[in-house]
Amino acid sequence: MAPAAGEPSAAAGGGEGDTEAHAVIDVSSSETDSDPDLGFGGAGKRPRRVVATAGSGREAEKRARILAAAVPPGFLDPLPRPSAPPPPPPRGRRVTRQFWNAGDYDGKPELLGGDPSLRSAFAELLDNSLDEVANGATYVNIDMLENKKDGTRMVSVEDDGGGMDPDKMRHCMSLGYSAKSKVKDTIGQYGNGFKTSTMRLGADVLVLSRSCGNGGRRRTQSIGMLSYTFLRETRKDDIIVPMIDYEKGQQYWKRMMRTTSIDWQTSLATIIEWSPYSSEAELLQEFSSIKEQGTRIIIYNLWENEQGELELDFDTDVNSYASILYLRVPSVFQMILRGKEIEHHNIIGDMMMKNHVIYKPVMTDGFPRDIDMMTDVTIGFVKDAKHHIPIQGFNVYHKNRLIKPFWRVWALPGIQGRGVIGVLEVNFVEPAHDKQDFERTNSFARLEARLNLMQKKYCIMKMEESLSRELHIERDKNKSLIERLENVQKQLETANKEQEALVDIFTEERTRRDQEVENLRTKLKEASSTIQNLLDQLNAARSCRKN
Repeated sequence: MAPAAGEPSAAAGGGEGDTEAHAVIDVSSSETDSDPDLGFGGAGKRPRRVVATAGSGREAEKRARILAAAVPPGFLDPLPRPSAPPPPPPRGRRVTRQFWNAGDYDGKPELLGGDPSLRSAFAELLDNSLDEVANGATYVNIDMLENKKDGTRMVSVEDDGGGMDPDKMRHCMSLGYSAKSKVKDTIGQYGNGFKTSTMRLGADVLVLSRSCGNGGRRRTQSIGMLSYTFLRETRKDDIIVPMIDYEKGQQYWKRMMRTTSIDWQTSLATIIEWSPYSSEAELLQEFSSIKEQGTRIIIYNLWENEQGELELDFDTDVNSYASILYLRVPSVFQMILRGKEIEHHNIIGDMMMKNHVIYKPVMTDGFPRDIDMMTDVTIGFVKDAKHHIPIQGFNVYHKNRLIKPFWRVWALPGIQGRGVIGVLEVNFVEPAHDKQDFERTNSFARLEARLNLMQKKYCIMKMEESLSRELHIERDKNKSLIERLENVQKQLETANKEQEALVDIFTEERTRRDQEVENLRTKLKEASSTIQNLLDQLNAARSCRKN
């Protein structure tokens, strides 16, 4: 709820009592090993600064760089200053909507379905929400919204996890910071991973988070904005991240001051001008779906392809990819996409003729470095392989998260190996920063070689089994044919015997008939002779009378 008129307000700066209005982070160099050099600014250019206008805290002074996976080189380089101030740019679609044209990127993106940076960006947001199961999260809801200012589409990602208090919010929005980088069994990172993922999907992001307040502290809610559009159009040399905070009083939410009222009002005004919302009341209304705790991320000015379509298809690509993204999903946790639950899909259930192989890497000294360095590999044929589906390879997970989908470790000519898939979870090989591949280490090379050998052995074994089955089938067929031939031969012999019996019967009957005919002829001849004798006697008698 907005504070009453006249209530004091403040801009979010450092901790309470800070004398400076802005916390400045120098990103010209890095003291960490995890943040790669992006070449932002290049040699000979003056260092650029990151300014969190709502305060960054002590940790926010940590020096870092923006990850290369998030922003192409030159993404936020200062524009050359003209001799005269340029006229204000027209409102509306202020900057290019194509990610690969936003900076000095010279390469060409892969096709939509194969662009790993899109998969990585979306998966990072899901990772963060799934990690919040430890803080009570029961769902993550991904949806499409409409920007009421310009009618464009926005992506909303919301969970009911523990949320972020003002300090954690600043860590989340500060470049180069990760609160989870050393936390065991976490997948995502509310640090560089969060910012790179959101900026890969869209030019601007608005984060709203509510924390229930532990340890006797009051409940808080915070709003932060990281906007490439704002920085580009206002030609900022520094990365300004406006943030505002509220704390829960006895009945109402009131503005939480970290520096001065002017700073707070400036941050609010900046957010309202460059976000999809036109007033403080509209911003606070977005907290209505968040109950006691949770985080809502709104990504807008989404990147488009050259045809003006969204790069990521949130109706098909997201659903199919998210369904296999995790090897296991807690029973209490739901992933919801545009109002429909994403059903978890285990690839192992799609296999037939499965084999289980235990892989335990061995070091150069002959012993494993860690007794837990082992994995259970399940390999088999996809059930639809008989239809020659062109799919093969291993789905490799790390700490429950899919890193390499359908990784082809054995390149085969023609249709050999088609339909052979595998699933394994390897926690002893470190994934790359974008979690779409693994670091190229000796352990990874040994794993690749072993999987290659596994697939070869499996294919050879199954081929031998298949040939053996075919040979057995042919033998059965041959045996059946022999039996049928023997039966036919017996039937033929029986028929021949029956035929011979019939011939004998026919011969006897014919002989009998011939004899009867001969007897009849003899009798007929005798009757004819008798008749003739009688005629002769009659004629003789007649002659006697006449005389």
